[in-house]
Amino acid sequence: MTQVAHKVLTTQEVAARFHELAQQEKWFDIQQEFFSDDVKSIDPPGSPFMGYAEGKAAVRQKGEEFVSRIEAVHRVYTSAPIVTANHFAVVREKDLTVRPHGRIQINEIMLYEVKDGQIIAEQFFY
Repeated sequence: MTQVAHKVLTTQEVAARFHELAQQEKWFDIQQEFFSDDVKSIDPPGSPFMGYAEGKAAVRQKGEEFVSRIEAVHRVYTSAPIVTANHFAVVREKDLTVRPHGRIQINEIMLYEVKDGQIIAEQFFY
């Protein structure tokens, strides 16, 4: 029986696929496809919207909880990634109505760290 070696994606390849899915707003697909089991998700200290989560299940729950509070999407935008070594970053702009905050606009830089073809950390600056 022949075993097929699993090709580990480069940071550039992960970023390209991330961009493809982000343009379709498929954020949970990105998590499923690329997040490591021990991924860290870091929002700014004191953020009224989201906080810190560690582990693939906890990070997904963090995202699902936020999405469940979205009442209306007015505009969303994700830039093409900028890639260097084992990191890539994108600009993300969101204009949403979110319980209990009302209409909010978040303009952020999203920074991702990649190791062995998996995203091991995401950090948001807004």
